[in-house]
Amino acid sequence: MRNGRILFSLFLIAVGAYAVRSAWGWTFKAGLFPLAVSIPLIVLAATQLLLDLFGKAETAKGPSVDLEFEADVPLEIARRRVTNVLLWIAGFILLVFLLGFPAAVPVFMLSYLGLQSRAGWWQSICITLAASGFFYIVFQRVIRMQFEAGLLQTWLGL
Repeated sequence: MRNGRILFSLFLIAVGAYAVRSAWGWTFKAGLFPLAVSIPLIVLAATQLLLDLFGKAETAKGPSVDLEFEADVPLEIARRRVTNVLLWIAGFILLVFLLGFPAAVPVFMLSYLGLQSRAGWWQSICITLAASGFFYIVFQRVIRMQFEAGLLQTWLGL
């Protein structure tokens, strides 16, 4: 078992190193995602490798996570919860289709935080403004990522 974990960690380090080496000479936009995934992969796999090589063996006999999901939820409540989640997802997809991604994200965040979560409206507005500002700076100013216009933007000529 231990040898398998060591080999798997070495494999992940090799895959990450190959991706970093391949993406290093690319333009910033093209190389951002592979580098952003591969560098943490190398660090985490190397950490796991060191733990496998020099760490103490696990001695616990029970489950690895002490978490028990509630199993006695009535079927009607479970269905209502699943339907609620699916409707929120469908609403987000519809917003992206109608408004475009940059406009849909803050509208969805504000409506979800204000209507569904336990956050108050003041907190919902602050979180939405902070996340929207971060989104705008990173994706539209730094990376200059182009997003497709939404259906309403196309119809209105915006």
